[in-house]
Amino acid sequence: MTTRSSLPRTVWILGIVSLLMDLSSEIYHALLPAFLTVTLGLPVVAMGALDGVAEATANIAKLVSGRLSDRNQRRKPWILLGYGMAALSKPLFPLAQGALPVLGARFVDRIGKGIRGAPRDAMIADETPPELRGAAYGLRQALDTVGAFLAPLVAIGLMLLLADDIRAVFWIAAVPAVLSFLFAWIMLHEPERHIAIKSTVAWGGWRSLDKQVKRLIGVGFLFGLARFSEGFLILKAMDVGLAPTWSPLVLALFSLAFLVLAYPAGALSDRIDPKSLLLGGIAVLVAADLWLAQSSTLWAVLTGVALWGAHMALTQGIFARMIADAAPESQRASSFGAFFFASGVSALLASLGAGLLWDRGGPADTFTAAAGAAAMAGAMLYLLPSRR
Repeated sequence: MTTRSSLPRTVWILGIVSLLMDLSSEIYHALLPAFLTVTLGLPVVAMGALDGVAEATANIAKLVSGRLSDRNQRRKPWILLGYGMAALSKPLFPLAQGALPVLGARFVDRIGKGIRGAPRDAMIADETPPELRGAAYGLRQALDTVGAFLAPLVAIGLMLLLADDIRAVFWIAAVPAVLSFLFAWIMLHEPERHIAIKSTVAWGGWRSLDKQVKRLIGVGFLFGLARFSEGFLILKAMDVGLAPTWSPLVLALFSLAFLVLAYPAGALSDRIDPKSLLLGGIAVLVAADLWLAQSSTLWAVLTGVALWGAHMALTQGIFARMIADAAPESQRASSFGAFFFASGVSALLASLGAGLLWDRGGPADTFTAAAGAAAMAGAMLYLLPSRR
């Protein structure tokens, strides 16, 4: 049976780095809507445009950094660049006096996230034996989610302590981001074999990717159409009566469900066919969406939120280990980059579509459509041949 102590040191380091950065980033994420609309007095549409531009640019960074990491088989420089850019962006938020400075800060932050994702997940695959990869990705995801769980609680506590001074909270939230970068810089080591082995495979774009990787990217794209922003979970809770002051607790509950199941789900994928587990995760999302479409009380909505967190635990790490299993060693980061790019584009489309459906038909239409998209992704996955 897999134990956490048997996992490589690199997995733990990257997990702690993710925890610290997510703790910082999710505080900004929880308070940014209020900062934009209340402190800066901007319309709600500005928030949508801000996220749209930032996420679209980050998707390109995911694709490019993966290929560049594979070309010279170096992971750490790209990981440090990504976390460093994210850390540098944090002080720009409290200094902002208008929409453009916030856009710039968000742009730098998202580019940093895009740069580090593929090399980081490729490094985990490089360092972890195939029979432990599920547990490795599950552990990193669990530690990452610890930060996401604590962040809304810290945000609420700091807002109460500092009399709703969002700028002061933003300054404090920059501290764990800086610690994240410093911890990665000092503790993360590039294995010698990464440096010694150069990629000799010419990059031919989509055509050069492994066939199984391309199939998984197709499933990931379709699945991403069902994975709109968690902000819609907050809107649903507020729609049934949750006060805006306590709305960050929705994200805390979501993250708690994710956290509790992330490592067990990853470890289980080392003992059974990961495809079966991923199908189960998609089924949980379908059930959660249908439940939320009909929920009319706060407790019912919170149940749906917990199911959403559970589906994340049963899909995110599993997708990662399936990409790691399918991708040739010389194309690992490129494969992750292509997967993250496709998933990011579909998630952006999902959030835009969810907003339109919400405005025109209400929450029920939004969640029902998402359930349909998830069901189609599940059907596509079911038709894929299993491969350990």
